[in-house]
Amino acid sequence: MLTAVTTPTARIRRIAHLDMDAFFASVELLRYPQLKGLPVVIGGGRRREDDMLARLRETYPEREWTGEDLAHIPVEFFPRLETYVGRGVATTATYAARQFGVGSAMGLMKAAKLCPQAILLPVDFDEVRRISRLFKHTIREIAPTVEDRGVDEVYIDFTDVPGGQREGGRVLARLIQKSIFQATGLTCSIGVAPNKLIAKMASEFHKPNGISIVHMEDLQTLIWPLPCRKINGVGPKADAKLQGHGIHTIGELAQRERPWLVAHFGKSYGAWLHEVSWGRDERAVQTESEPVSMSRETTFDRDLHAVRDRAELGAIFTRLCEQVAEDLQRKGYVGKTIGVKLRYDNFQIVTRDSTIAHFTSDAASIRRHAGLCLKRVDLTRRIRLLGVRVGSLAKLGEVPPEPERPPEPAQLF
Repeated sequence: MLTAVTTPTARIRRIAHLDMDAFFASVELLRYPQLKGLPVVIGGGRRREDDMLARLRETYPEREWTGEDLAHIPVEFFPRLETYVGRGVATTATYAARQFGVGSAMGLMKAAKLCPQAILLPVDFDEVRRISRLFKHTIREIAPTVEDRGVDEVYIDFTDVPGGQREGGRVLARLIQKSIFQATGLTCSIGVAPNKLIAKMASEFHKPNGISIVHMEDLQTLIWPLPCRKINGVGPKADAKLQGHGIHTIGELAQRERPWLVAHFGKSYGAWLHEVSWGRDERAVQTESEPVSMSRETTFDRDLHAVRDRAELGAIFTRLCEQVAEDLQRKGYVGKTIGVKLRYDNFQIVTRDSTIAHFTSDAASIRRHAGLCLKRVDLTRRIRLLGVRVGSLAKLGEVPPEPERPPEPAQLF
């Protein structure tokens, strides 16, 4: 009697890109569910719950409004974008606001012209980070090979996870979507493809709360019609140069021979353009990647001057150094290259840094050496942005402790 021998079916590589839907705005809508479906822009300055509650107490004195009543604040009491004055930028916007042309990184004054009726809310970074950790933990409990790509997006290797092959990965994607919604109340969009390159493009196909499945045989129908800017790594300058040669879509890019692309875009970038236009990407999903540096920066509501606004600049500078130190200590890193970044009122950016003899994550030490870097820049001009950076990082405990006894430099502000 003959017994049939079964050979295990080779697993096809399936990589997912998960992007939380309008993440910063969605986090705010958890606090203010009455704003769902309305145009909301996230950006600007301080939180205004106290102001709104104070107005409510004046308008409705019969009720004692507290911080527990945020979900019941009438919509008309929220600040509108039309009243905004300043130079802040939009972190994100709800899909209702995006229909008016408002987008991430857009100046709030410009956004106000496009959608003056939008509600303006600031970012709650602590809550954003908390929910970011929560949704990533939820994913790892289902699919452990996850690459963190920022506060609101990850890559996931579906290849060997139960359900990762079924329907091209759709079954597992549905499970992850459902689990994230149960854990956070938020939705996400997922693209599943043979590699990271295509998965990232696919995650934008059906937003919000969508799932897009792409196979290599779908390259010509789903990927080639897209503009070249949809390729992660083709920036505005490269796209303008491509268009100058009559190349507007990924399909048109794929029709150019590799030697031609190398001749016009350089050996490395030209060869890369040829590969990605044909959907080739062998990068693995990396579960851990060491940060190169950590930084904090802030853009001022008005231009500040190192002499006339010394006290205000000094307080901001100290707080930035403290925040970088807190980030380093929380994540278990120390660094020895300390630098500053300034943007002047004419938008010129300057940076200065120095490498010290020892590793540190101490706020006072960071401020001291960052202050020395400030001595090397022009402080007679008005400043619109200030940043502090610590690089050359190492894990705490992997470097020998070294006492620090430098002389105290003069304080600039």
